[in-house]
Formats: sequence, C-alpha cells, structure tokens
Amino acid sequence: MALAWGHRTALRGVLSEAQLEWVGALPATLWLESDVLLVHGTPQDDLSCFLETVTASGCRTATHSEVRRRAAEVEAALILCGHTHLARTMQLADGRLIVNPGSVGLPAYEDTHPFAHRMETGTPHARDASVTRTARGWDVEFRAVEYDGHAAAERAAANGRPDWAAALRTGYC
Repeated sequence: MALAWGHRTALRGVLSEAQLEWVGALPATLWLESDVLLVHGTPQDDLSCFLETVTASGCRTATHSEVRRRAAEVEAALILCGHTHLARTMQLADGRLIVNPGSVGLPAYEDTHPFAHRMETGTPHARDASVTRTARGWDVEFRAVEYDGHAAAERAAANGRPDWAAALRTGYC
C-alpha cells in the first residue's frame, strides 16, 4: 500500500525510514477470515470512499446502489473499510455488511481526491467499533472515546500540521 496524499512527506522526521517502508509494504486488502475483508478505501481502490460519495459539490452519504457497486462481487459477509474517518455502517440487501469504524487519530481532514472536500465528525473524540459474529449475523457497536486531543493537537502543530491540530481539537477542518 503506497502512502498517499503527501503522508510520506508529512511523516518524515516522525517515523523512521524502516517504519515508512513497513507501512508502504502493507497489502491494499487483507482477508482476516474467509468471509471478512479489510480494505482502506474500497476493494478496488485504496483512495476511494466506500460509504460516502464525493462529487464536485462535496461529500454525501453513499446510496445503497453505490455501495453495492463498490462491493461488486466480493464474497465477504463483512467488509471493514476506512479512508473517510467517518463511523458508519450499511447492510446490503444480500446480507453483506460494510463497516467503517471511524478514526482513532484524526476526526476531520480536507482532501482534493477526486474533488476538493472535507470529512468532519464534529467532535474531537477517537472513534472505533467492535464487531461481533452472532447467530443472527454481525453485531456492530460504535464508540466515541474522549482522550487528550489538545496534547495530540500540540504535537501535530509541532510537526508542521496546523490543519490536523485544528481537527484534533474540534472535529472540524
């Protein structure tokens, strides 16, 4: 998985070259179990959003048909995704469940791919999810966890990322 969006440049001086190479060598997709797939963006594209749609007008929640097309023929009962940092889930009509747990470390950001847009949670909380297999299917529990976002924001600012510092303090860009 190549580090994108200038992250490699932003991480220089924070991570060692060996750590950057380790992150860069991670696979773009990973089967955690025979029916559980982990992706960053979508199964086809690491930089695309799964549960949101970005247009020239901005970002919106993806429709069921858009998510179904992005899931394509992937035969996974559970697809875990990220990229947008927004905690969200959608179950498709065929029973497949797509879950984005949110972001532990960055509650908002701006991007230019494929169009200029913002992803904002509106709070500085760290976000994650717990997914449990049950007899009925998958049970998803989202969590928003308070942490010392001001210390994280100070570190981001010290590392030349005032944009991330603002996001860490507020959940907005």
